[in-house]
Amino acid sequence: MTPPDSRIEVRKTYKLYIGGQFPRSESGHSYVVDDAKGRFVANAALASRKDARDAVQAARAAFGGWSGKTAYNRAQILYRVAEIMEDRRPQFVEAVRQSEGLTPTQAGKALDASIDRLVWYAGWADKITQVTGNANPVAGPFFNLSTPEPTGVVAVVAPQQSSLLGLVSVVAPVVVTGNTAVVLASPGRPLPAVTFSEVLATSDVPGGVVNILTGKHSNTAPTLASHMDVNAIDLTGLAGDSAQAAALEESAADNLKRVLRPPATEPDWTLEPGIGRMTTFLETKTVWHPIGV
Repeated sequence: MTPPDSRIEVRKTYKLYIGGQFPRSESGHSYVVDDAKGRFVANAALASRKDARDAVQAARAAFGGWSGKTAYNRAQILYRVAEIMEDRRPQFVEAVRQSEGLTPTQAGKALDASIDRLVWYAGWADKITQVTGNANPVAGPFFNLSTPEPTGVVAVVAPQQSSLLGLVSVVAPVVVTGNTAVVLASPGRPLPAVTFSEVLATSDVPGGVVNILTGKHSNTAPTLASHMDVNAIDLTGLAGDSAQAAALEESAADNLKRVLRPPATEPDWTLEPGIGRMTTFLETKTVWHPIGV
């Protein structure tokens, strides 16, 4: 009989998150994820180009339903995600601690900031239209109204270093405004992202609204940049890699995607975010209507 103190460790192999499901990579491959000190933690799925195409298909299928929800309902759903993250606090703290080499206290603060960031964006869901839309003065008997609308399917290269707060800071503004997302998690620090995907799956977020791929960016980013059904791409996670960012931006030009270029260095995600990341992935629709009809 095996003594209790010598039980076999159950090692995890994390899967992708596509369309509300957790499939293995189409490639059948995985890769080793180490903690900040180089010690084995788990295996993660190595996403392929086919996985990226499947994620885009799932995001497109979810777009109509998600963008058609009221802004207030989207706010409620994001707030629910924040609630579940709070409930799963120990798991997130451990994932951030292992990934970023932080103390438990520091990891807890990063989690607090991530939850607060979700609540902050949820609060903007039913206000962004009032701030960015308007009634335009025109010379004639017409109403002229401009209203923001979601761009569509947005590919997001998540930050490399800030594995949770950075991830939330780039994903929340995309989906709160009605877009759907295909997210490339930090290749070296994917654990907070896959933990976040487990929260999404157990919250009220419809399947396909957020899809999370792990693995090398070189496997999936070019596919997303050139995909004709991706409407915009956020290259924030390529901060400092101007060569790869330029190549992806060139591919994105084939169908005139909106491109959010990466900064020279990864931003300080603890700073107040502002509304720029929301407005980047909004289109403006202008409607004319005759007065008195």
